[in-house]
Amino acid sequence: MRKKYNWSVLIGAAFLMASSAIGPGFLTQTAVFTEQLGASFAFVILLSILLDAVAQLNIWRIIAVADKPAQDISNQVFPGLGYFLSFLVFLGGLAFNIGNIAGAGLGLNVLFGISVGQGAIISAILAIGIFLYKEAGKAMDLFAKTMGLLKIGLALFIAYISNPPLAEAAIRSVNPTQFSFTAVLTIVGGTVGGYITFSGAHRLLDARQTGIGNLPAVNRGALSAIGLASIMRLLLFIAALGVVSTGAKLDPANPAASVFQLASGQFGYKIFGLVIWAAGISSVVGSAYTSISFIKSFHPLILKHNKEIIIIFILISCSIFIWIGKPVKILLAVGALNGLILPIALGVMLLAAYRTKIISTYKQPLWLTITGASVVLIMIWMGYGTIMDMINKGF
Repeated sequence: MRKKYNWSVLIGAAFLMASSAIGPGFLTQTAVFTEQLGASFAFVILLSILLDAVAQLNIWRIIAVADKPAQDISNQVFPGLGYFLSFLVFLGGLAFNIGNIAGAGLGLNVLFGISVGQGAIISAILAIGIFLYKEAGKAMDLFAKTMGLLKIGLALFIAYISNPPLAEAAIRSVNPTQFSFTAVLTIVGGTVGGYITFSGAHRLLDARQTGIGNLPAVNRGALSAIGLASIMRLLLFIAALGVVSTGAKLDPANPAASVFQLASGQFGYKIFGLVIWAAGISSVVGSAYTSISFIKSFHPLILKHNKEIIIIFILISCSIFIWIGKPVKILLAVGALNGLILPIALGVMLLAAYRTKIISTYKQPLWLTITGASVVLIMIWMGYGTIMDMINKGF
């Protein structure tokens, strides 16, 4: 029997996943690869959207049907596998969160002229405040929706005034002249890799919005999340394409800021500050929430003190950033790392789809299994290609 679905929670989960994806690394990756590949990056984005949608549908559906977090499902597939997956996701989430904190700090630096370190501390305190609030779940949903709409609106403005060559981008989306294994791996990893795809699914679990009867709603939530992230990716791409197609060079120290500044001068630079702050702080919330959700079922004390551990996670991320400094290259590297984690996570979920002790009477659609397995193989192939590229370049 289908339960009455809480659409506010569903939309919040979609925005949480999309906001987790649209972090400072997302902005940096899009700018860098647009400059490298030009209009042909449209093909990479189109391919990544298809891979993202298949991966997300499989993972969200299995978690909803099993009514368990991914780490518990993994341990049922093979004892100990859940701990390994949690370790990978937790480390990836921590690394991403350092970049998220940095991005939020940079945003306040651009907007108000304070130091990046001071901006990072203020942003960390604001993120912690969301989890200290008594209605933390509702606050997180509202925050994710607000930040998501803000980022899309501002990116749309910059995309419009940059006057991009849309006809060329449309042609190259199906007939590229350049291709990059690293770009696909990084873009997919930065959208649904690591902790990101699990953020919305685990939010549905916590809100008790699961079960076979609710799969149509879960499908809509999963695809809506991919749609939101993809809209933002496309807007940033065409904005960056409009800038680089004029022959302008992006600042390698901050390529995403260059896009906004070259498109609209100092005003655009201020818009960039607001966008990267919104991207950074919303991703801090999503990363912290999801990373801790991967370990809270392992011990009753972790579950009992879940909120406190999330706060400690944010504080550690902020402290590491203050200690190390600007992790610009890490934002690209972690996207690729999360891309390498994805075939492991998706592969485990596909195995779980055929274990009756996990999914009971649920029958996994054959097309989802076939396309999901294809994504696993493609991501492994892309990962191998990326590693070989790095070896050949001497990294």
